[in-house]
Amino acid sequence: MNTLLSPLPTWTFPFCPQPPDWFRDWDSIQNDFDWIQNLRGCQQDPIYHAEGDVLIHTRMVCEALISSPNWRQLPEKERSILFAAALLHDVAKPAFTKIEADGRISSKGHARQGARMVRQILSQFEPPVQFEIRETVVAIVKFGSLPIWLIDKPNPQQSVIKVSQVVRCDFLALLAEADVRGRQCSDRQELLDKIELFREFCQENNCLDSPRQFPSAHSRFIYFRKENGNPDYEAFDDTRCEVILMSGLPASGKDYWIQKNLPHLPVISLDALRKEMNVPPDETPGNVVTAAKKRAREYMNEGRSFVWNATNTTKQMRQQLINFFAAYQARVRIVYLEVPLEEILQRNRSRTVTVPEAVICKLAARLDIPDITEAHQVEWVVSDRA
Repeated sequence: MNTLLSPLPTWTFPFCPQPPDWFRDWDSIQNDFDWIQNLRGCQQDPIYHAEGDVLIHTRMVCEALISSPNWRQLPEKERSILFAAALLHDVAKPAFTKIEADGRISSKGHARQGARMVRQILSQFEPPVQFEIRETVVAIVKFGSLPIWLIDKPNPQQSVIKVSQVVRCDFLALLAEADVRGRQCSDRQELLDKIELFREFCQENNCLDSPRQFPSAHSRFIYFRKENGNPDYEAFDDTRCEVILMSGLPASGKDYWIQKNLPHLPVISLDALRKEMNVPPDETPGNVVTAAKKRAREYMNEGRSFVWNATNTTKQMRQQLINFFAAYQARVRIVYLEVPLEEILQRNRSRTVTVPEAVICKLAARLDIPDITEAHQVEWVVSDRA
């Protein structure tokens, strides 16, 4: 569920080539976007990237994508999404590139951080980029190398099925193919063969151009919590209550949303507990979490539904809580709230008790938006008001 409080016309990436001539306006792209210029001079390992620096590679990737018949036959919105992903797929390389002791050049971790940088970059566009489009570009950048590395995964089937829940796998294959064709390397054909194998594997698992379907939401939840589960297994739903796990930056409107939508449920609020225990708003010591979990345990033992209200901005934070709730046979529903960062900071300044702005910006930079693989149900309540 995605609730947009202010609908916008469909956004397309500036300068995305259009038929019939598919003109590439590289001068405008390089003049308009600082992050493109930052790629200039960033070295790459010549064994895998003999073509030159990251800027040269990025342009070659875009050229390869634009030349692809599979890309050209897509609707305009989808062409735009993939073009944006191609331009941005290595945006974090300058920050993550280093020369190893043996002289080789590496950029480990650039895809995951690159996805976060993409979210920040697209959040600053005018007109605003729709949440769904932005997060699709983010996911393509984050998982773009999966087609090449699939066979090295401990559980390839679960890897493709999991990714299919957040992004189309055929999009990943298109970008991966452009990435390979946009470089000079000795193993190009081997890499292209891996991408084709990825396509075939996704097709076999019914998740190439749509999410893999499950017998039920609970079956999906159980599947992603097991290492070697069967995606066709219909799990018995033994849940006894529902926990609504709130997620969102400070001042994103979680308290208001709860009051408006769930006034009948008890709320466990870390902010309220901090206030009770005289703890600063930017700190969460162990005794606060212990007290919150004690109350949650009492509710779950009674089979009583409740709301857990905290920022929960990273997947690791949420996973620890979801494991705790699931152990008590709770059904988990995540509600994520988002408003522009500028509005968040403005709201925070008007509060009686404020959170340091540096803390909010740090949380925003490390934000992992919840996806459907984490819980039984996920809702994204997004406002584009600035």
